[in-house]
Amino acid sequence: MSDSSSLIADTTRRIFRELGRELGRELGDPKSQRNDSRRQALWRALDDAGLTRTWVPERLGGADASLADGFDVLRIAGEFAVDVPLAEQLLAGWLLSRANLSLPEGVLTIATVDRRDRIELGSHDELTGIARAVPFGRVATRCALLAHRGEQSFTAVINRADCALDERDNIAHESRDRLSLRAVKPLSLTPSSTSFDELILMGAAVRAVQMAGALQSVLDLSATYANERVAFEKPIGKFQAVQHSLARLAGETAAAVAAASSAADAIDSSPTFDEAIFLEVASAKIRVGEAVTTGTAIAHQVHGAIGFTQEHILHRYTQRLWAWRDDFGSESDWAVRLGKLVSSNGADALWPMLAAR
Repeated sequence: MSDSSSLIADTTRRIFRELGRELGRELGDPKSQRNDSRRQALWRALDDAGLTRTWVPERLGGADASLADGFDVLRIAGEFAVDVPLAEQLLAGWLLSRANLSLPEGVLTIATVDRRDRIELGSHDELTGIARAVPFGRVATRCALLAHRGEQSFTAVINRADCALDERDNIAHESRDRLSLRAVKPLSLTPSSTSFDELILMGAAVRAVQMAGALQSVLDLSATYANERVAFEKPIGKFQAVQHSLARLAGETAAAVAAASSAADAIDSSPTFDEAIFLEVASAKIRVGEAVTTGTAIAHQVHGAIGFTQEHILHRYTQRLWAWRDDFGSESDWAVRLGKLVSSNGADALWPMLAAR
């Protein structure tokens, strides 16, 4: 890790430790006024440190950090599982940078995140369509999106207030709002070199890295609780059944971290989103999703009923993990797509494709 990369990671961890931990442990209503003020303070600190512009080059007003640095930021953010749109802002900044567009002022999110989304660009450069499940839609002041006119793709920035907003939440109480665009005039618009499939691939990699970070925290919480919770006059972590469960959780976490890191490294080192990148990202989204399913079940078994209570932090991680698992395609969606790729290439190409990685 270079000195600059270490500085970015250390800065991210320091900010989340100082401002994110208390927000994550906030008791009571997750949408309380006190929670909102803490969330705003955390966002200001992230923005002041330039972390919200990690994937934006310096010539466009960004931090000019590498893709690897941005994935480190997202992994650390995942370890705290705080509901701020950092991942969405980084992803939107990445999309705009590839189109040579500057990052606008305010909170930014990415609007086109569902494979069913299709925003049409009219003859007078107006945007019409539906964007489903937009992360932090009601929080954002601007939205970055991909639009289409025929076969041509365009990158656009719009005012979120120009869209009709239908507020919807995921299982973690994060906003996944439906935006309706009716002849919306974009603030910025340019032909795009990024395809919708590439955007979905990048988004899936982002969520895989976040989930891997969150699973690391779930493992730490579970191991700590098992060593503190006493039953029959000894910590439950001394019981063989609990030790076996924690070992399985550690194995699932290690597999998730390895798969997500491999996908992030592949994207960082490749100039294009080729078949190898698809294999890495699809495999990571599938494997991390499976680890979430198994790992969260173990964590709640270890914690017992207290893990589901409002007073305990565990459910804040597990609910976000369950929600993130389905963002940018669930593991079953990616398994189908990966299976189609393998079958289309033929049986003889399977081993060379795997061995090349």
